[in-house]
Amino acid sequence: MDKEMTIVLAPDSFKESMTAKQACEAMERGIRKVNPSARCIHVPMADGGEGTMQSLVDVTGGTIYSLRVRGPMGKEVEASYGITGDGKTAVMEMASASGIGLVPAPQRNPMIATTYGTGQLIRAALDHGVEKILIGIGGSATNDGGAGVFQALGGKLLNAAGEELGPGGGELGWLATIDMSSLDSRIEAVRIEVACDVTNPLCGPQGASHVFGPQKGATPEMAAELDANLQHYADVLKQQLHRDISNVPGAGAAGGLGAGLMVFFNGVLQKGIDLVMDYAKLEEKVKQADLVWTGEGSIDDQTQFGKTPLGVAKMARKHHKPVVAFAGRIGEDVDALYEQGMDAIFGIMQGAYSLEEALAQGEKNLERVSENVMRLMMAFLLRQPDVR
Repeated sequence: MDKEMTIVLAPDSFKESMTAKQACEAMERGIRKVNPSARCIHVPMADGGEGTMQSLVDVTGGTIYSLRVRGPMGKEVEASYGITGDGKTAVMEMASASGIGLVPAPQRNPMIATTYGTGQLIRAALDHGVEKILIGIGGSATNDGGAGVFQALGGKLLNAAGEELGPGGGELGWLATIDMSSLDSRIEAVRIEVACDVTNPLCGPQGASHVFGPQKGATPEMAAELDANLQHYADVLKQQLHRDISNVPGAGAAGGLGAGLMVFFNGVLQKGIDLVMDYAKLEEKVKQADLVWTGEGSIDDQTQFGKTPLGVAKMARKHHKPVVAFAGRIGEDVDALYEQGMDAIFGIMQGAYSLEEALAQGEKNLERVSENVMRLMMAFLLRQPDVR
């Protein structure tokens, strides 16, 4: 039943069930049960959020490093970052060091939460002599405008008495002077690319504090104070560094970390899926393919808003390649995805399971469905008159 073909396997992770790399491996096992001669190109994907670091390390043959850093509420946490296989790029997720998942709900307080640990990750990455740093900035616990990152890299934020500000967005209203004289000079030679899929400005009704503050523990009164502090912060940045970022789309991402990375380090904000596809050289690999397979834990109406499967499908459509997507759960209103590049979507569930059972059997189920889809394709192809 062999037929020579090249299949690009470009799934995202299936959250809490398997990494993107494990999903690639499960797909290939299913394919090879039917067509042992198929050439499978693994391209573990992500959209700039959770799993991005792991996927880019996997796809480039890189290395993951761990270290203890200051967590969002001041206590040390174990965080990690990756270096790509060529040694030129560091990849990290700010949530690893400064994420909301690190703070139990009753303890969340954006007035004092800091991005300092993310700055420590950047400093550790600089020790590897990298040329680029890719930072995913989703899932933050913070609202400090990236002040903690700046301080971790040697920058000083001083009040009118010349004293350094403490951690958190609650301190920014006291900012009087920005001192960059002790900033780690190595950062000047590094390009900072920021995976950011929100367009919120730094301040105002749609800004970081009012939109995202409540989920980080802010009361309405706290959100108003944090917003005023970020506006003051933006005013000082404009006055002393001559950068006006208060209304730049994406500046409000991760409690204003987007703004801090832009102002202090010339960070460039881009859509996460676009960054990952570029680093993974997905287009180059898709050009070689006969088929493209993708997937993630859930495919639904939200998939069209920057999620991995649709990004992969659009790339495949550009080069006229058929696309199959797999999902642990298929939601309603997925018809729009067919219009934008997907040719078929298959659920991997084999029966009625509890959530715990479904997650535990994810790889096995994905392998089985991949095998069945490949059998269907081969049954069709082998009946065509031009089969090789």
